[in-house]
Amino acid sequence: MKNSLITLRLLTALATFSICVVTVTAQQAVTKSARAVDEAAIRENVRQMEAGWNEKSGSRFAQPFAEDADYVVINGRFVQGREAIEKEHQHIFNTVFRNTTLRLTVKQIRFVRPDVAVVHVSGQRDAIENKKDLVAGAFMTLVMTREKLGWRIAAFQNTHIENRSK
Repeated sequence: MKNSLITLRLLTALATFSICVVTVTAQQAVTKSARAVDEAAIRENVRQMEAGWNEKSGSRFAQPFAEDADYVVINGRFVQGREAIEKEHQHIFNTVFRNTTLRLTVKQIRFVRPDVAVVHVSGQRDAIENKKDLVAGAFMTLVMTREKLGWRIAAFQNTHIENRSK
């Protein structure tokens, strides 16, 4: 009888442990799956900025930004709000950068919380008409937040990279 009770307790403990392991494993799988979905949405926002630039659409470029986004321009100037980001980009698309293309590459996505990510992006702006002064590299830091309507860029810092080949 005593051995039966010990065996029953061991089996109960083993069953409880097994259930815990399965639950934790399932939660990790769900977390990894959710993380992959979030990363894909973040990458899509970066792709949309690139497409907006290459289509010369200030509206499309600014769409991934939050309504009250902070944007530090490559020259250090500060712009606030999606509407201002859209207008300023449309202006440069119509003027100085009308003959340029942009390539953006996500280098890192780091989730500081499940709803906040720091995203590092490298960029290369090229002149279509071989204008050497319009060719430039940049490294960008984006703070993105998950909102009701998906991931949005809350803050954007754009840093010029010196062309060392000159």
